Amino acid sequence: MKKLVAALCAALMVAIFAGGAHAQQTPAADQGQPHSMPKMLDQAIFAHLLFDQLEGRFGFAEGNTFRWSAQGWLGTDENRVWLLSEGRFTNNELDDGIQQLLYGRAITTYFDALVGIRYDLDSAPSRGWGAIGIQGLAPQFFKVSAIGYVSGEGHLAARLEASYDLLITQRLILQPQLEMNFYTKDDPARLVGAGLSELDAGLRLRYEITREFAPYVGITYLGQYGATADYVSAAGGSTQQIRFTVGLRAWF
Repeated sequence: MKKLVAALCAALMVAIFAGGAHAQQTPAADQGQPHSMPKMLDQAIFAHLLFDQLEGRFGFAEGNTFRWSAQGWLGTDENRVWLLSEGRFTNNELDDGIQQLLYGRAITTYFDALVGIRYDLDSAPSRGWGAIGIQGLAPQFFKVSAIGYVSGEGHLAARLEASYDLLITQRLILQPQLEMNFYTKDDPARLVGAGLSELDAGLRLRYEITREFAPYVGITYLGQYGATADYVSAAGGSTQQIRFTVGLRAWF
């Protein structure tokens, strides 16, 4: 299963870059065929790759953490294939390593329905999930995502995410962000308990040198709750972490 997911992720990333090059070359190719029908704009294939979080989180007693959150998509305005990846690296241990391969279909002007697979791949035992959810822009341009998961063992999980870009100037942007994870059953091997398992929140101030390249500073909070907090404490970890954060946001 790990090899299959790794192969799918690698293939999608290659397709994203290849698709981006194809999308740029298509208009020139069409000019050489004056009798061909022009391609409808909403059927053109585009590609996008965003590193939303590439950051170091610096604490005191808890040590330091490297965190990444990235997404890439390939497709049209209506149909897209998404690759989502995130994780944390702390004290030579990788956790929260969640990789998702999803198909997205536009259901309104601002929202997509999602369906696909999720694979937890990090230092803990791996887990595979089916995924279904929704993402898009809520009123006032809040970016939101709600995805539910079901595992082969009958475990259910859910993830809720929200963020908002507050423009202080045209280049200086303050972004509050929130992520919550829920599970229906304990999974001690992955230090996960039932109920609200984890809350990851941040307040980041970024400066867009260009739209594609924006360093930022901020404050982040990571908290574990319920049985998850018990598992993390028993393993010697900290269940409440407030850290100074420095990072980079970039897209292509």
